[in-house]
Amino acid sequence: MTLTKKMQTGLPRRTVLAGMAAAGATAMMPQRIRAQEQVTIRWWSPQSSPEQMAAYETQIRNFEALHENVKVVFEKTSDEGYAPQLAAAFASGDVPNVVTHLPSFAVSNYWRNGLLEPFNDVIEMIGPDKFYDGVNRIYEIDEGQYAGTSIGNSAANVIWLRKDLMEQAGIDKNPRTWDELLSAVGKMQGNGIYGAPLPYGRNSMTSLIFIGVIHQAGGQVFTPDLQVAIDSQETRDALEFYRAMREFCPPGATNYSWGDSLTAFVSGACATGIYTGRVLINVNNQNPGIADSVTCDLYPTKSADIEPWTFNDFPSVFIPKAAPNMDVTKQFAAFLFDPEGYIQQLHAAPGHVLPVLRTIGSDPAYQNNEIIQKYSDEVEKMSSAAANGFNLGWESTAHQPNTRAGEVVNSGVIAELVQRVVLNDENVDQVLGETTARIEEIMAG
Repeated sequence: MTLTKKMQTGLPRRTVLAGMAAAGATAMMPQRIRAQEQVTIRWWSPQSSPEQMAAYETQIRNFEALHENVKVVFEKTSDEGYAPQLAAAFASGDVPNVVTHLPSFAVSNYWRNGLLEPFNDVIEMIGPDKFYDGVNRIYEIDEGQYAGTSIGNSAANVIWLRKDLMEQAGIDKNPRTWDELLSAVGKMQGNGIYGAPLPYGRNSMTSLIFIGVIHQAGGQVFTPDLQVAIDSQETRDALEFYRAMREFCPPGATNYSWGDSLTAFVSGACATGIYTGRVLINVNNQNPGIADSVTCDLYPTKSADIEPWTFNDFPSVFIPKAAPNMDVTKQFAAFLFDPEGYIQQLHAAPGHVLPVLRTIGSDPAYQNNEIIQKYSDEVEKMSSAAANGFNLGWESTAHQPNTRAGEVVNSGVIAELVQRVVLNDENVDQVLGETTARIEEIMAG
């Protein structure tokens, strides 16, 4: 029986990790494994806040304690710089063993180029029946073969709102449409507070957020069979909305990326925000005065008859094919989901990365967190949205997987579209035509 079939039927998994056995619904209890010689496992991730690093240290310490002569070394990458870093590693052959927290479309691109080890064995080690339904579908690029899996889910473009500022402005409900949002930020802006921290820089955040805005207008970047469809009335409407929002954003938004946008809301400089659930822990730690006034919702759409579109980058875990010590590497990748370390990693920024294992989501140890309990409604809303989320690598359930989505994002062409039309006031027809041609070139290879 194939792994795909097992995941669909929920049949019991076969154990393939030597020394690992299920102990209850949520635990994997590996035995001590003695290596014949010193082995070093290198772990790359762009996520490395102090709290996350503490969780990683727990995971590394626990794994090393169970594997004599195995040393795990964590190496930080960058959200904006991982592509050239990995390109250099793949070109030289000096690759890490395990990479985590990159978006799924990056994984698809590396898989298409034959650079990744199939992840089927690791999913079997974890237990396919433990995953939430559909979690692994985005990684099944070739039938029956998985390029990786998700280390978590994220709802990266929910709108964050200040209930206190809404009340002061006489706004009695969360904005559902763009017109309602424009009205709301206009009423809340003033006295040193801006309406929104949308990004307008030439970077991945602008590209990824604006892809969501195109969908919120009812459009798409590609048709389901992956023909370029960005030159549309819906994209023109999205650009006009983005232009209208510019006057409610700080002057520095022309260079905003993820950290800048997050800080602008958390610091209180903006009345709304757009980010994952990391907002919750940052607000409570850095600006507790507004902590009781913060909530989130799905980002508004052009009209109420257009369904919200949540950007989930599906933070991933994958293994380069050229990684040395493959057996131990796969064991470590599976161990990242061991409850003690995995829950600590999720609690490092509660609500930011959401669990992909149902056994973890229902675990009392995961639920026993002040932030998750305090913002239970917000966490549930993000969890539901993320579970039904998409990204450029998979724009809808009707779309084929787009293995070149990462190349499109990393090219900056969509961010340039925003800058040229919204900031530079270039002719929209000409820019959309040129943007279409450039994306077509990328798709053609």
